[in-house]
Amino acid sequence: MTRRQLPSPRDLRPLLQFRRPTLDATGRRLDAALTIEDLRDIAKRRTPKAAFDYTDGAAEGELSLARAREAFRDIEFHPNILRDVTDVDPGWDVLGKRVELPFGIAPTGFTRMMQTEGERAGAAAAAAAGIPFTLSTMGTTSIEEVAAAAPGGRHWFQLYMWKDRERSMALVDRAAAAGYDTLLVTVDAPVAGARLRDKRNGFTIPPQLTLSTVVDAVPRPAWWVNFLTTEPLTFASLSSWSGTIAELIDTMFDPSVTYADLAWIREQWPGRVVVKGVQSLDDARALAEAGVDGIVLSNHGGRQLDRAPVPFHLLPSVVREVGGDLEVHLDTGIMAGADVVAAVALGARFTLVGRAYLYGLMAGGRRGVDRAIDILRADVVRTMRLLGVTSLEELEPRHVTQLRRLGPVPVEEP
Repeated sequence: MTRRQLPSPRDLRPLLQFRRPTLDATGRRLDAALTIEDLRDIAKRRTPKAAFDYTDGAAEGELSLARAREAFRDIEFHPNILRDVTDVDPGWDVLGKRVELPFGIAPTGFTRMMQTEGERAGAAAAAAAGIPFTLSTMGTTSIEEVAAAAPGGRHWFQLYMWKDRERSMALVDRAAAAGYDTLLVTVDAPVAGARLRDKRNGFTIPPQLTLSTVVDAVPRPAWWVNFLTTEPLTFASLSSWSGTIAELIDTMFDPSVTYADLAWIREQWPGRVVVKGVQSLDDARALAEAGVDGIVLSNHGGRQLDRAPVPFHLLPSVVREVGGDLEVHLDTGIMAGADVVAAVALGARFTLVGRAYLYGLMAGGRRGVDRAIDILRADVVRTMRLLGVTSLEELEPRHVTQLRRLGPVPVEEP
C-alpha cells in the first residue's frame, strides 16, 4: 500500500515558483514565441488585415507557397552519432565575405507598411547578427537611410529593371556610393502576379481610411497610432504613389528585359551581381555562362507565377550542374532553421528569409526581428548538433532525403 502524508512547507517551497510580473508586454509576447509560426500568430493579431495579408499571401490559389513549405516539411534527416558537437560554427564566406549564419534577410517591398520601424529594424538586426540585409527597390526607407541605420552592417540592393533605365541606374549608383556590396537583379516579375488577397482587401499605397479599415483598426490601435504619428512612407525608389501595388508594378517594371540588359547592368555595378528568380536548370546554365557571381533559386515567395517550380526541389540538380561556377542561393518557404540546414546540405551556399523576418517585425519591431533571427539561429545550431556536424562544410547531401508527395506524370513516347 502507498503510504501518504501531508507535504511540509519546506517540500512545497521549490514547487511554488511564480514568475515576476512584467510591464513589458512586447517582451513578454516575444519571449513566449518559440517558432516563426508563433511570431506569425502574434503578427496577425497586431497588424491590420490588409497589411498582414500583403505579407502572408501569395498569388492566385497560393499553391506555389504551400508547395514550397511542404517541400521543407517533407525532408528526412540522416544524423551521425557519437560526434563531439560541443563547438559549432554556423557561419562561412558568402560572396567573398564572412557571414555568421547561413541565412540573410530577403528584399521585401513596402516594409514600413507592416510595422513603422521597417527596413531600419531589419538592417540593424541583421548587422547585429552578422548577416546581410537586402533593401528592395520597392522598400519604404531610402538607400542612404538604411546604410545609416546599420553603419557596420553588410548591405545588398535588390534591383527591378524599370522602363525608365536612367532611373534604374541612378538607384544602382546610389547603392554603390552608400557602400552596398552586392546587387540582386530580380528577373521573375516582368508583370505583377495576381495577388488576390490584396485585390479583395482593396490594398493601396498608402492605405486608405475606409469604413472597413476603421473597423479593422479598433482591436489594433498601436499599429494605427504608429502609422499616423511617424514620418510618412519614404520609398527607396520613388517619391510617391497613389494606387494598388499591382498597378505600380505594371506601370514601372519593364517586361522587355533580356540577357543583354543583364550584361549592361554588370558593366555599371562595381560589386557582386546575383540574379534572383531562377526557376529552371537551363536558365541556371545560361547565367553561369553569362558570368554572374550567384543565382537565387526562387519563385518570388509564390507571389508571381502560381504552380511555379519548388526551388528546394530544383536545388540538387542546379548545384550539380553549375555549383562550381557560381554560388547557388535559395529562398521561398523557409520557416525554420532546419529548412536552412537542409538547403545547405543539398548545396546551397546561402538562403534568404522574407516572411519569417516580417512576422517578427510585425510582432515587435526591431526586437521582433531580433527574436526571429534568434529562433532561426537556435534551430540551425541545434539541427547541426543533432546531425553530428560542427561546421557548414561538413553538411552533405547524404544528410538529407527529399520526400515528394507530388511527382511528374510520365510522358508517353509517340
